[in-house]
Amino acid sequence: MTHDHDLELRPTAAQTEAALNPPPGRNGGDLVVETLAGLGATTVFGLPGQHALGMFDALRRSDLRYIGLRVENNAGFAADAYGRITGEAAPLLLSTGPGALTSLAALQEAAAASAPVLAISSQIPTAGLGGGRHGYLHELPDQAASFRGVVKSVHTVRTQSQIPSAIAAAWKSALTAPHGPVWVEIPQDVLLAETSLPVVTAADATPDDLPPRPELTAVAAHLLSHAARPAIIAGGGVIRSDASRKLRELAERLRAPVVTTPGGKGAFPWEHPLSLQSWLEDRHTTDFLEDADVLLVVGSGLGELSSNYHTFKPRGRIVQIEADLGKLESNHPALGIHADARLALQALLETVEERTDPTAEERVRDLLRRVRERIDAQDLTLEQDLLASIRRALPASSPSFWDMTILAYWAWSAFDAKGPNTLHSAQGAGGLGYGFPAALGAAVADPTTPVLAVSGDGGALYSIAELATARQYDLNVTWLIVDDGGYGILREYMTDTFGQATATELTRPDYVALAESFGVPGVRTTPETLESDLAKALAGPGPSVVVLPAVLRMFAPTHLDD
Repeated sequence: MTHDHDLELRPTAAQTEAALNPPPGRNGGDLVVETLAGLGATTVFGLPGQHALGMFDALRRSDLRYIGLRVENNAGFAADAYGRITGEAAPLLLSTGPGALTSLAALQEAAAASAPVLAISSQIPTAGLGGGRHGYLHELPDQAASFRGVVKSVHTVRTQSQIPSAIAAAWKSALTAPHGPVWVEIPQDVLLAETSLPVVTAADATPDDLPPRPELTAVAAHLLSHAARPAIIAGGGVIRSDASRKLRELAERLRAPVVTTPGGKGAFPWEHPLSLQSWLEDRHTTDFLEDADVLLVVGSGLGELSSNYHTFKPRGRIVQIEADLGKLESNHPALGIHADARLALQALLETVEERTDPTAEERVRDLLRRVRERIDAQDLTLEQDLLASIRRALPASSPSFWDMTILAYWAWSAFDAKGPNTLHSAQGAGGLGYGFPAALGAAVADPTTPVLAVSGDGGALYSIAELATARQYDLNVTWLIVDDGGYGILREYMTDTFGQATATELTRPDYVALAESFGVPGVRTTPETLESDLAKALAGPGPSVVVLPAVLRMFAPTHLDD
């Protein structure tokens, strides 16, 4: 008996002929780029190196667009942002040893933020694998071991026939919830050797769904439907699973106030009557959430930043929806639902009962008023005015990428993202240097929309080399550098803790002149002219730099009050 699927697998005469007579001059690197194209990739990021030249040579025989950055870590940040904006796995091509290891901090951020990155590195020749000390250039006893604690999965190739399957498996891993970075490594000799294998065509690497268990969503729906004071914390998982609309529908049906984490910025409309906005680093908000008799946590592990530095002590029942099994109930006991946020929210929408609560909106207004009064009592008008100026200058649809700097810490709590997947920061892993190279990746993903990067002068020095990348590819990114002469937040922490700061002051360049030396227009602005200077820069084509000399302060923490 012949089954229909047998007919689907049977090659046509033309396919057989092409397979038997592949084009000459191909090597293992061609198998890499052919597999990527077959999976649907259109753009790759990276940096060439001696062991990886087989992959890079193959790029010129493919239709893939290559974006080359100046530092591997920055290439990783760019791939991270490309993955966040497109939802696709962003290929990152790297070389062995130092090149590979330099990407680790970027891959840690991608892992923390569930950004899909497909890192493909070369390896020393096959004869050197196994941990012996052969003395190859870039040799590590076990390169893959350096990545196992960072990425979702590791795939080591030893023969050319393994390349398509390894890359397809990694692609599927990167895009299966929770999204994340994955690692593939291929020895130099495998990449360079001529191949007689057929050209790789379409590859099937459909991600697995992660649906919720129906008995758990039934219990969750009952708890939420009969709660007296339900509330919702929305994290980055809502953004990654494109579940913002379902979140809003559920909140409105339950009349449940919603607060978003730094990673969940924009998951719920800022001005919605049920929006608690993002003031998680505030004791009033912490008290409000502790008072909820049923708290729905979607796409968040309730980590340090999302729990007011672990001072949050809920008194009610928690329902936690989380795709990352390691985060499920890791900080608080809960009705844990291991599922993709979108699928779980849909299940709840199909089963919850509509609630009425005439007090919900008034309780939200009262909380936001108390938060506002606390902030207004601290004489922090400069910081608030700067955020307001940036918001007015930045088009509503434009994404912004924030480095680890004081203005970004303000943005986590006080900035209206204007929509899901538009505000991104390095708050997952907390490393410096993210903002500008990530913005470049976003500009590659969507060249029609201006992109904003925000850095302090300390973080900016991590990424200065990428001004050359921005100019080379004419990327539409405006880089706002807040220059306070050092590591401002560390200066503030050390002064508060020890009475004075050490190792925080920096000799820095003239950033405007430096930008112009790369052929990138730069302007020095003031708090009074920031809005107009930033709007002008964002409206112009190509890259630009806006430098704001200013010393900023953080709002007073509330997690120390206990």
